[in-house]
Amino acid sequence: MASIKDVAAEAGVSVATVSRVLNDHPSVSEDARTRVLAAVQTLGYRPNAVARSLRTDQTRTLGLVISDVLNPYFTELARSVEEEARALGYSVIIGNADERPDLQDHHVRTLLDRRIDGLLVSPTDGGSPGMLDAARAGTPMVFVDRWIPGVDVPVVRADGRAAVRDLVAHLHGLGHRRLAIIAGPAATTTGSERVEAFREALAEYGIPLPDVYIGQGDFQAESGRRVTEGFLDLPEPPEVVFAADNLMALGALDAIRARGLRVPEDISLAAFDDIPWFVHTDPPITAIAQPTGELGRAAVRALIDRIEGRPPRSVTLPAHLVVRRSCGEPATVPHSPVTNRSKS
Repeated sequence: MASIKDVAAEAGVSVATVSRVLNDHPSVSEDARTRVLAAVQTLGYRPNAVARSLRTDQTRTLGLVISDVLNPYFTELARSVEEEARALGYSVIIGNADERPDLQDHHVRTLLDRRIDGLLVSPTDGGSPGMLDAARAGTPMVFVDRWIPGVDVPVVRADGRAAVRDLVAHLHGLGHRRLAIIAGPAATTTGSERVEAFREALAEYGIPLPDVYIGQGDFQAESGRRVTEGFLDLPEPPEVVFAADNLMALGALDAIRARGLRVPEDISLAAFDDIPWFVHTDPPITAIAQPTGELGRAAVRALIDRIEGRPPRSVTLPAHLVVRRSCGEPATVPHSPVTNRSKS
């Protein structure tokens, strides 16, 4: 394996000059820079990242702790984070909390032990001890998608309240009056916020939300199946089930089909968090789409601002309704493409 001395000999310059070129120092002449870069290419030289981090106190590495890697929303979020970080000269190490606070803390501790420069977290609950300790210790950190009220950390998230109002208006216009929700965990900001937004939107149309029409889920498919089975067993089942995330919506769809019922002829279904699968279900599912790609990229930029000493800022982007065919929409409504991947 080539060393920095080999590069210097090949380029006909000093080791110090090679170091300055690799660290993008402005004092190097264009001729020397060209010869060094050509030597690096010829010899296949790769700088020692560990040694460099000891000299600069930076590893050019970010940590990302996501709530559930099996959730397509978080998979897409992780992809956009990795792409943006790579474009800005950083690598990303990902930890999957699997919606478990203890596992979240394990990943936070492991990433900090690896001397990452900063941390992106989508909190699994109201704040696990290790994650809160890291935030309070001044670790460069940004919350993405979810956040913890009262913790002084920038937040990059989508605001779905307007989209939920649009969904309720859409359902009301289709004649639906008995609307139920499969809620996410109340300990998460997204879980509580979506129920509150749904309740407020229904109130605008004078539609009540009785307790029996609020089912407690956990952002997993099995909970969507379980809650929907409970709805279907009610003396007066809801006309619409609104799942507060995509996996719970798929669980709801399984429960509906297991009863031999049809969507939307027998019961309608809508979801928060649009995913590519929803255009391929029969019927395609009406959903609220978040700008997932933009969220991931904005989170990386906010974190790097904090790492590099620039004032960090929170970012809120709008979610929007994607109308398809799962709520009794007329057959003339076109299929809307999945829109959770945003392009810049």
